[in-house]
Amino acid sequence: MQSQTSILLNRANLSSLPSDVKRPAYDVENVQTGIVHIGVGGFHRAHEAMYVDRLMAKTGDLSWGICGVGLRENDRAMKKVFDEQDNLYTLVEKHNDGARSASVIGAMTGFLMAPDDPQAVIDKMAEPEVRIVSLTITEGGYNFDASTGEFITTNPDVIHDIENPKQPKLVFGYLVAALKKRKESNIKPFTVMSCDNIQHNGHVLKKMLLAYIELFDQSFATWVNENVSFPNSMVDRITPATTSEDIVTLEAHGVKDSWPVVCEPFDQWVIEDDFCNTKPSFDVVGAQFVNDVAPYEKLKLRMLNAGHSVLGLVGSVAGLSTIHESVEAVQLKHLLSVFMEKEVMPTLDKVEGIDVFDYRDTLLSRFSNPFIKDTLARICLESSAKLPVFLLPTVRDNLAAGRDVSISALVVACWAYYSDKHASQDGKPLEINDVLADKLHKAAKENEVDALSFLKLDEVFGELAKNEVFAGCYQSHLERIYQNEPVLLLSEELAKSKLAMAKAS
Repeated sequence: MQSQTSILLNRANLSSLPSDVKRPAYDVENVQTGIVHIGVGGFHRAHEAMYVDRLMAKTGDLSWGICGVGLRENDRAMKKVFDEQDNLYTLVEKHNDGARSASVIGAMTGFLMAPDDPQAVIDKMAEPEVRIVSLTITEGGYNFDASTGEFITTNPDVIHDIENPKQPKLVFGYLVAALKKRKESNIKPFTVMSCDNIQHNGHVLKKMLLAYIELFDQSFATWVNENVSFPNSMVDRITPATTSEDIVTLEAHGVKDSWPVVCEPFDQWVIEDDFCNTKPSFDVVGAQFVNDVAPYEKLKLRMLNAGHSVLGLVGSVAGLSTIHESVEAVQLKHLLSVFMEKEVMPTLDKVEGIDVFDYRDTLLSRFSNPFIKDTLARICLESSAKLPVFLLPTVRDNLAAGRDVSISALVVACWAYYSDKHASQDGKPLEINDVLADKLHKAAKENEVDALSFLKLDEVFGELAKNEVFAGCYQSHLERIYQNEPVLLLSEELAKSKLAMAKAS
């Protein structure tokens, strides 16, 4: 990318953009809404919206445009950018060798702020042309108890939505209102498609929605169960938060975009072929429709997402700042490699066409991209929702099989230290951004009185504190971290010990 006068990104200026910035290969003025997406962030714009852009460019089918919806006040900044830029944005892929490729994505048709006009969102979702409502609302948006997997009926927003069905706050209220309107108008229901990193995300979404509806309308719950599809899906693309440097770099190249998206070149999308309405031909632009997503999502969640948590939590305590820096630390890279081979791989199902060792090596290469600069602070966001999905199922499977869990225990010990000290071992401040932040801090602070107090946070760990093997290993690691033994040296010692133990057996 070379420096030049920057041009404001909007529809009128598309033809004036730098020649090496890829523009939509279709008429953006003619794109129609076929998908409503709730929770428009960087990942959605680098993934599903990108696939729609590819689809329209390749097939000329402009009926699958996406109308974004923001449920929260902090979504207002995204709406402002979409309004100012005629729903256009730039997707910048950063390659390991430093090369960058920029594309303008024209898949978005608009952005609605739900708090401003709930009925407008419900009406949009109820339009016959809308055949999919998709979501990226993070793990916390599904309103389930991590320890039981059950819907949290006592959530004040749930109670509010039941009492105020025309002015909901949660996604469930909007889905119900729109589906009811379609049913009453004899319009085929839309497919509800989760794009979040939750194992069996479609099944989880269906379970939570039905649990919500059953609180007030069993008959409609039965109708939804019988008529609406909730395909499971596995999504993958590393998409760090956009920085001011990313914006300035793109502007120096000639494009003035208030909120571009940066990502790695790799992308993957595996979708269960279960739609109650027509579906886009995503398979012609790289996605896979399969009968069973489970092996793919289990592989990704336990290798990539848990791997991120290993680097994020251990790396943060070690004083590192990005995923790339963590992989550059040879002790931590070795720890992650051994974790994936010795703790994760034994728990995986066979995935047709994928060699798990090649998959591991690809992950390590992706994590080592020095230009992504994915922050550990972002990786550690909402760890109380992530670890029960990404890491703890692996722990439980290994414990049930009598296998070692020492690296997983180190990750949890680092999380406890992080939650207590809010700082790395060398004193670097660490912030906890988690819905359970206060509980995590309180439980971790009580480690001085009860070494297992953090592990006894049932809503996160269930009854893991009662497992003597895991609890003992965790407690041993925690004591050494509190004694200020460098966590990187502890990581290397642990990785070597685990390999030696495996070799001996």
